[in-house]
Amino acid sequence: MTLSSQGRRDSNPQPPVLETGTLPIAPLPYAGSPAAHCMRLKALIASRHGDPALKRYRLAGTPHVNARGMIERVTESRNRVSKRIAAIEPSATLAVDSKAKALKAEGKPVIGFGAGEPDFPTASYIVEAAIKASRDSANHRYTPAAGLPELRHAIAAKTIRDSAYDVEWNQVLITNGGKQAVYQTFATLLDPGDEALLPAPYWTTYPETIKLAGGVPVPVFAGPEAGYKVTVEQLDQAKTERTKLLVFVSPSNPTGAVYTASETEAIGRWALDNGVWVVTDEIYEHLVYDGLQFTSVVTAVPELADQTVVLNGVSKTYAMTGWRVGWMIGPPDVIKAATNLQSHLTSNVANVSQRAALAAVSGPLDVALEMRQAFDRRRRMMVGMLREIEGVYCPMPQGAFYTYPSVRGLLGKTIRGARPMTSSQLASLILEEAEVAVVPGEAFGPSGYLRLSCALGDSDLEEGVGRMQQLLGEAR
Repeated sequence: MTLSSQGRRDSNPQPPVLETGTLPIAPLPYAGSPAAHCMRLKALIASRHGDPALKRYRLAGTPHVNARGMIERVTESRNRVSKRIAAIEPSATLAVDSKAKALKAEGKPVIGFGAGEPDFPTASYIVEAAIKASRDSANHRYTPAAGLPELRHAIAAKTIRDSAYDVEWNQVLITNGGKQAVYQTFATLLDPGDEALLPAPYWTTYPETIKLAGGVPVPVFAGPEAGYKVTVEQLDQAKTERTKLLVFVSPSNPTGAVYTASETEAIGRWALDNGVWVVTDEIYEHLVYDGLQFTSVVTAVPELADQTVVLNGVSKTYAMTGWRVGWMIGPPDVIKAATNLQSHLTSNVANVSQRAALAAVSGPLDVALEMRQAFDRRRRMMVGMLREIEGVYCPMPQGAFYTYPSVRGLLGKTIRGARPMTSSQLASLILEEAEVAVVPGEAFGPSGYLRLSCALGDSDLEEGVGRMQQLLGEAR
């Protein structure tokens, strides 16, 4: 019998299957009956359990023995879904949004604050570019896995324009939305056991993709009193010899926090001095308020470029969440490795979507500016109304399109006969009693917070927060 491999190496390896062949032990003489022979073989394996070759092996039940007294196959009872995949938590933000939409479909007047997408249509010139591309038969076929060369060139030019970060086109990899860029970056950089420093509150997808890639997420929490921004001192305390990378997000989902140029530089210098990779998600780069300027960490610390991967996409800036076009920018060797992964995972992004993205990144930023004005107005309205609720503390977000109020002052109080002790319980109560869908803080780190998206119409926003005011105002 031989020990056969069960797929690629990962953080939760599956036990091996014993196939017919030769065990790494001396053959046993036949014991007179299949059952007795089987018992002797099991006892011998148990006695050799410390052998590295058998370290991961566990017998399950009585093996099948053929007429010659030979074991043909021994398998362990397994779950139908691998442990690696079963351990993935579903996206809480998508779950809340789906539940709100389902309740609306039932005729209930639910107002949803869970969506992480602009409520604006994609600009007409982008749509027209896609229509034109769909009629071109060249777009009906496979194209390079790394993306259309003209789109990669355009993204390199856009990166210089928007971030003053000079990159070559072959440092750009086009992905199926930002999430694929996130996963492929972690899969390319992390070995099993490598630690990733993850400032919290964090976007719900980061820890799951880090774990899926074999890494260990290490949350570093900064609360509302600190503006939801971590410090170099906190990062230094969290760093160990296993630390491989830092996830840096500014503007932030879910908090809307924006690091200043000096704060960004300080964190970049710390990463450079400590040999820590930086994975910087810049998807909200054009959604900043109050006169602040977005600063890319590789612009603040140019020497960091060789150990930085930039994540971005068209979803937020151009209201193109459904088109599924993102990208990663990094050192050539990292991009080449990630391209090899993508060539087996999905191959090229849909060509029509790539042509639409080409029109977007090559065009004006008028749409982004229009959305920013609307989100600015809405965030001020939302924060003002939330601050009127006793027990709620809500910093003013300076970027993205979310508010992230602390509701710790409401937990443990009685509201319409219920006594929520966690923000998850409070969010459920708000949905049941006020028919308003919000995302609880547990999706992004510690309990005690709610995330509300500003990406909905002004009237719905006012109505929804008004319902929350009425309900939570009853807390005693």
